[in-house]
Amino acid sequence: MAYWLMKSEPSVSGIEHLKAMPKQRDHWEGVRNYQARNMMRDQMKIGDLAFFYHSNCPVPGIVGVIEIVKEGYPDPKAFDPQSKYFDSKSDPENPRWFVVDVQLQKMFDEVISLQELRAQHVLADMWILRRGSRLSITPVTAAEWKYIIKMIKS
Repeated sequence: MAYWLMKSEPSVSGIEHLKAMPKQRDHWEGVRNYQARNMMRDQMKIGDLAFFYHSNCPVPGIVGVIEIVKEGYPDPKAFDPQSKYFDSKSDPENPRWFVVDVQLQKMFDEVISLQELRAQHVLADMWILRRGSRLSITPVTAAEWKYIIKMIKS
């Protein structure tokens, strides 16, 4: 099993959106970075767990845990001219963008804020805490995962 951190803006597609979906399941769409795409396409497996992280909001941080329930497949919105994620250069025969399906496992009562994460010296090497790190999907080590799970107040 691998661990991940997946960022989304709550005003676009937050954890509340996922909670409201049938079976609390949806595809993780809109990734338009090749490195993050490669992780979804090549590395994420069914059963992997990820922290759901709210970004670009008053209190950015980890708000819950999601599970990968379907491995990477072509992003259908990349082929839809009506979608904001449309990419005219993406070809169904050789897709450029991928999604995975995720399912909500746990929603936290309180956010584990970016500020709280930064205050933990043991987490200093986490991708999300690296200067200039803007990827929407990053790997999390087993040790980082266990440490953060212990931080949960809910």
